[in-house]
Amino acid sequence: MKLLKCILTENDCFQTNRTIRPSGVMVHSTGANNPTLRRYVQPVASTPGREALLAQLGVNSNGNHWNRPGLDVCVHAFVGRLADGTPAAVQTLPWAHRGWHAGTGTSGQSANNTHISFEICEDSLTDPAYFQQAFQTAAELTAMLCREYGLDPMADGVVICHQDGYRRGVASNHGDIYNWFPRFGMNMEDFRAAVVQAMDGGGEEDEMVYYQNLADVPEYYRDAVSKAVEQGALNGDGEGLNVSEDLCRTLTVLDRLGKLG
Repeated sequence: MKLLKCILTENDCFQTNRTIRPSGVMVHSTGANNPTLRRYVQPVASTPGREALLAQLGVNSNGNHWNRPGLDVCVHAFVGRLADGTPAAVQTLPWAHRGWHAGTGTSGQSANNTHISFEICEDSLTDPAYFQQAFQTAAELTAMLCREYGLDPMADGVVICHQDGYRRGVASNHGDIYNWFPRFGMNMEDFRAAVVQAMDGGGEEDEMVYYQNLADVPEYYRDAVSKAVEQGALNGDGEGLNVSEDLCRTLTVLDRLGKLG
C-alpha cells in the first residue's frame, strides 16, 4: 500500500479541532464514477510538500475537492488512483480527529464519535481490476489502523461500512458499500477477512507506507531520519521526502548501531 498524507486543513471539519478515541473503522464509497484521488484531495499553499503531492495526485482543475470551507463532510482518508493510474491511499485528517462522515443514526448516536473513516473512490462499478486494487488497498489501510489502535477487525462493530452503521443505528441511511462489493461476489465479511490477512502479513503485496515530510515520520523513526537528512544521505530539507517506512526502519537500526553519528 502506498500511503500519502494531505491533511484537509481548509475543510470546516478540520477547523473544529475535535478528537476521538478510535474504536473502529468505517468504510465508505463515494457514489460517483470518478476513481481519481485528485477529485477529492488537493494540497493548498500551506500544505507541506505541496508540489510533490500535486505531481502524484494530479491537479483538480474544477476546484471541487474537499480541501475548502463550506462542506459538511470530511473523512480521514481516501483510496483511489494517483495521476499515473496506480492505487494509493491518502490520509486527509489526523486519525484521532473527529470526522464528519456517518451522520446520526436511528439510535441518536453517531459513528463520527468512535470510528476512523475513509472513502473508496468509485468508478463505473464494472471494472474487476480496479475493484481488486481498491479492495486490497482499503484492506491494507484498515489493517494498518487496526494495528495502530489495537483493534480486532473481527470483533463486533469494529470494521463496518456506512450501511452497516445505519443498521446498527449509528449512521445515516446510505447503501455503501453494498452497492459495489456484491457485484464482484464480496461483502464486509470478506473485507474483514482480507484485513486479518493483511495484518498477518498474508496479503498479495507487502504494505508500504510512505512519509512525505519529516513531520509525518513517527517519533520513533524521526531522529534517525533527521540525521540522514542532515548528513545528506537523504535529499532535501525534510519536505518532499517521500521516504518509505522500510527505509525509516533501516535508518533507525543504523542509528542504533552508531552509523549515523
